[in-house]
Amino acid sequence: MIAAATAKGASVPKGTGKKLQPCRSGTRKRGSPKGRSSSGNSRVPADRGSSGTLYVVATPIGNLEDITLRAIRILQEVRLIAAEDTRRTRILLDAHRIATPMTSLHDWNESKKCGMLIERLDAGEDIAYVSDAGTPGISDPGYHLVREAIAKEIRVVPVPGSCALIAALSVSGLPMDRFLFLGFLPNRSPARRQMLASVRHEERTLVFYESPRRLLSSLEDIEAELGERQVVVSREITKVHEQFLRGSVGKVREGLREGTLRGEVTLIVAGRSGDLEECSDAEILRHRDRLLREEGLSQRDMAERIARETGTSRRRVYRLLLFS
Repeated sequence: MIAAATAKGASVPKGTGKKLQPCRSGTRKRGSPKGRSSSGNSRVPADRGSSGTLYVVATPIGNLEDITLRAIRILQEVRLIAAEDTRRTRILLDAHRIATPMTSLHDWNESKKCGMLIERLDAGEDIAYVSDAGTPGISDPGYHLVREAIAKEIRVVPVPGSCALIAALSVSGLPMDRFLFLGFLPNRSPARRQMLASVRHEERTLVFYESPRRLLSSLEDIEAELGERQVVVSREITKVHEQFLRGSVGKVREGLREGTLRGEVTLIVAGRSGDLEECSDAEILRHRDRLLREEGLSQRDMAERIARETGTSRRRVYRLLLFS
């Protein structure tokens, strides 16, 4: 049975809802020493030489209130904000009364624009980088800019906050002491199955990002390659239609066929049980002999049944049935 939970009160209010007051006390005043803020406890780190600092700032993944006080202050104080999509970031900045100038930095211009940003950092300007949502560089742009800044010995400072994979994992109910994040699954089924087969024996919890358009086919491939694992489909985290679907991969897949799935998806898959022994060829063939007595089962249907019952990949079962 699929366990579904829909968040209440997780909406993104009009504008911001209850707005967080910007930390104006932390804004650096004209004439104050560089690297120090006028507030007592909040400081931009000093002793960084003549170059500026690149701040890698996490932003909300949905609800605009999910931003830290420090992130608001940093975004107010830097000379420039580089953003994956300036239109989306403008909504966040307006919500928190941040007037800092922006420039775009995304997958298609990152390699070209890095040089300009590095020059400004070299000249002593502080710059913040934000992606559309969550932590930059985690299946988002930002890697090239960070790498170039490090190569130039420019200080790079993280400003942590929201991250979809961590948020989804924290409420998954699956083991989270060890996990393996693999980003987006490949678009095409053959490549996707090959990648899934490579982690078949992985005992850590597996975390993926996925498009809602490909989710059903990805779940089919997971069932075929990994067997009947427990999965969690996390959708629209912190947004109005936040939802979590939990259960066996087959049950969740069947449940999703009943409606249209929209929104960003984080997919979590249980790792292989450490005490689960690999099913032998002889055991698979015994299952085949039993199923041969059942009418109406094609070889493909038989392979799917055996894969589910034994936790063995459908590909391995199918190949064994073909050549035995």
